[in-house]
Amino acid sequence: MNRLFLVAFGAVAGFGLALAATHFAYGAIPLFGTESQLSRFGFAFERVRDNYLEKPEDRRLVEGAIGGMLSNLDAHSSYFDPKTYEAMQTRAAGAYGGVGIMLTVKDGLAKVIAPIPDTPASRAGLKADDILVSVDGVAMKGHTLDDVSTRMRGTVGTEVALGIARGAAAPFDVKLTREAIEVERLTYRREGDVGYIKIVAFSDRTDPDLRLAVAALKRQIGPSLKGFVIDLRDNGGGVLQASIDVSDDFLNDGEIVSVRGRGRDNIERYDAHYGDIADGKPVVLLINGGTASASEIVAGALQDHHRATVLGTLSFGKGSVQSIMPLDNGEGGALHMTTARYYTPAGRSIQVTGIVPDIVVSGGPGAPEYEREEELPHHLLAEGPPAKPLGKAIEPAAGRTYDDFQLATALAVLHKTLAVRAVAPDHA
Repeated sequence: MNRLFLVAFGAVAGFGLALAATHFAYGAIPLFGTESQLSRFGFAFERVRDNYLEKPEDRRLVEGAIGGMLSNLDAHSSYFDPKTYEAMQTRAAGAYGGVGIMLTVKDGLAKVIAPIPDTPASRAGLKADDILVSVDGVAMKGHTLDDVSTRMRGTVGTEVALGIARGAAAPFDVKLTREAIEVERLTYRREGDVGYIKIVAFSDRTDPDLRLAVAALKRQIGPSLKGFVIDLRDNGGGVLQASIDVSDDFLNDGEIVSVRGRGRDNIERYDAHYGDIADGKPVVLLINGGTASASEIVAGALQDHHRATVLGTLSFGKGSVQSIMPLDNGEGGALHMTTARYYTPAGRSIQVTGIVPDIVVSGGPGAPEYEREEELPHHLLAEGPPAKPLGKAIEPAAGRTYDDFQLATALAVLHKTLAVRAVAPDHA
């Protein structure tokens, strides 16, 4: 199995040093060459195993070395232990073993966006803006979102202990039992004469669900259908193929994305097939700082082909692809390792720069602040020319309140009532 994943929360990987090395000569160690570097590792391995205060397990030492090696390469490479690998296989199919918390990381603190309804987290009373202080006794301050999320996932039925800080009260602990958490399937509804579709994540079910949603909205609205709003806000990514299929659904031809690895000839290109499920109706894509990776592929493809108007705030800026490489058929865990960058049809790498909206619209009061790719330790550097300036955002009119200002603005665009981009629609 070698699946490609695109996840804002990053993906954990490892490089299989199956070195149960016990017979390395002590003494001078050469400084150069692969063999000498492995000898240096073996020397350190033996010293730690033989002299640490409490005798550590060989497996624990090797897994720690693998994880450290990968996490120091870039922000999204790391190691999956066997339990985490099993959970990630389930997540790719649309579910995972976890507790049901939506998180963001800002200024080194993991903050709860919201608990998912009817999950261990919601039943335990966790709330928006709670700070996740620790997972199983390990302090989470300074950890990446990838790492925090991965530590909370695991085999269904196992327990995880969370340390929570809430406001000025003293931190408290809560012990939760992991359950099978479904990655929320896309939702849709009618907004007058516009079809609204929210894609939460990209799994194997996303494309068929999208097709069903579009067909249902066409039937509900009928000939008066003005167009579609596709909401990719807070969508942190998922399976690469799902993002390609969703992009293909709205395009008749042309490149969707290219994936380029280390070698000059290591390039894969993915092209659209004829057939636009929206029948050419206008599309507005909503994005924000939580729109990452696979979501950015869709936004970049439809933006470059002028098939959709991208509206919202700057996206996360994750332009790398991770491959999952099992070790010993998964018995030894798996490497989740960055193996390529992806590029939009116009040849843009959005690594660090992100997707710049065609119409920049504020999230309004209370909108969360997002950590971006460029803030992650060991992030890959940007490639190519800098992105165009973001420009001044449309802000809500003074004294007015909106349930969702960005959605209201998207509906105004489809109704062609947003005549001046510098001001909010009066009727929204």
